[in-house]
Amino acid sequence: MKRDTRIVHSGRGGKHAPGMINVPVYHASTIVFDTVAEFRQAVAKRNEQVLYYGRRGTPTQWSLADALTELEGGAGTVLYDSGLSAITGAILAFIETGDHILMPDSVYEPTRSFCDMVLRRLGVETTYYDPMAGAGIADLLRANTRLVFTESPGSLTFEIQDLPAIAAAAHARGALVLNDNTCASPLTYRPLDHGADVVIYSLTKYVVGHSDAMMGAAIANEATLERLRRAGYLYGHSVSPDDAYLALRGLRTLATRLERQAETALTLAHWFKQREEVDRVLHPALPDCPGHDIWKRDFTGSTSLFSIVLKNDSDAAMAAMLDGYEHFAIGFSYGGYESLVLPSNPSGVRTATSWSGPLIRFHAGLEAAADLVEDLEKGFERFNAA
Repeated sequence: MKRDTRIVHSGRGGKHAPGMINVPVYHASTIVFDTVAEFRQAVAKRNEQVLYYGRRGTPTQWSLADALTELEGGAGTVLYDSGLSAITGAILAFIETGDHILMPDSVYEPTRSFCDMVLRRLGVETTYYDPMAGAGIADLLRANTRLVFTESPGSLTFEIQDLPAIAAAAHARGALVLNDNTCASPLTYRPLDHGADVVIYSLTKYVVGHSDAMMGAAIANEATLERLRRAGYLYGHSVSPDDAYLALRGLRTLATRLERQAETALTLAHWFKQREEVDRVLHPALPDCPGHDIWKRDFTGSTSLFSIVLKNDSDAAMAAMLDGYEHFAIGFSYGGYESLVLPSNPSGVRTATSWSGPLIRFHAGLEAAADLVEDLEKGFERFNAA
């Protein structure tokens, strides 16, 4: 099946909800058994999809996990209560005191903070690397390097990493490769097909798609699944069945939403390229974006996100532009139906590469592209008048 068709049908059917299009919301904590034999059978199969205890899941969570596993071509999925929980939970599943890990310099800022504030305290060393290192990552691998983390595209600066080259170098030295694929979405990139051992998502973004639920997921290959599941259980990760239901509902329309939003985002990116106020447009589909050739080779499309760098970095002028937007609300996250804008300055957190000055990240929603362009045009009028 094509991916659009799999999105509609994956995780559904008689296995979890016979005769129903949508799996119901199953609330459960304690599960009771009629006999000791039934109890012991459940205990023996507690790592499978059997009713055992609410934290182990119900058909609502299992349906979502099955759908994600099928979409990614993985061996299994662990669900978390946020995207950051998925990142930290996956990392903690594979490291211990004395280990060394590699992180791209463009990584999501909370991931960086986790490394610097938590992993350091636990005796795990992090080295930040140029996201464009590719096969050159081999020079940074040590005997105690346990994992290489990747994020492609970068969530603010949109570098595309050469995951196959990184994975080949890491695996040759016995290191695992984790990939945060949130920015690319499950529709435009399949990291497990390109060498990743575990792919991570903030389902809060594109999958939920309506800015009303927090959730994360990690989908593992066969070699890493049991260790990921065991860590998820030991750390007590669990998700609400109500939120799992919302994620399932959002998943069914993801292909249609993302196609429209990606088209709008590319329209806006090309429009920004023509503006004299703009120094750079960071969008993976544009030839001058770092890693564009890799994007053309490995990705099937782009999404709703891109950033711009202005020639005039006056904070007052930028604030005047952003404060007056009608359709672009200022806020974190992305992937919902509404357009968003986020001012940021990556220069304060880069250590392996250099970055100078602020940027503005845009998320294209489902509004008409013409209305968004008009909004942006008025914004530049305020910018130039400030």
